[in-house]
Amino acid sequence: MRKRIYWLLPNVASARRTMDDMLLARIDERHMHFVGREDIKLSGLRAANILQTSDVVRAAQVGALIGAVLGSAAGIVVSWYLPVAGEPPQGVWVVVLAMVGLAFGTWVSSMIGVSTPSQRLRRFERAIQQGQILLMVDVPQGRVEEIESRLQTLHPEAHLEGVEPNIPAFP
Repeated sequence: MRKRIYWLLPNVASARRTMDDMLLARIDERHMHFVGREDIKLSGLRAANILQTSDVVRAAQVGALIGAVLGSAAGIVVSWYLPVAGEPPQGVWVVVLAMVGLAFGTWVSSMIGVSTPSQRLRRFERAIQQGQILLMVDVPQGRVEEIESRLQTLHPEAHLEGVEPNIPAFP
């Protein structure tokens, strides 16, 4: 289990030094994600991807739930009013339409969510627009305090912005 630590760094040079220190602390590069203003070149840094900077994951989860519920409701209506000749209502319609609703809801919602900025990063928007770099580093639970104190010691220019207790498994 990992926890995500948020740091605001004043510039790209500080971000590069911080990345080097994280690598020396044996934090793999794939667990570091940098977010900066669009006109700032993050070359040499691992930029956060669309899954980390948008609300696509949360939107897909909500869409899956709503789609499955609406699909199930449609399945109940179909199975009740359109039974096969002489047969009692069939539950297979409920399952089939619930799965179709789940897939359709997930797809539609993820298309909307990919264009929506992440709710988790909303509090950093002003700092990023002012030119600061956001570092999201995912560390094992047992190393959170060690990494925080290491960065505070080595990078007094950086600001610890908190720890997120539950990070999504794949973004």
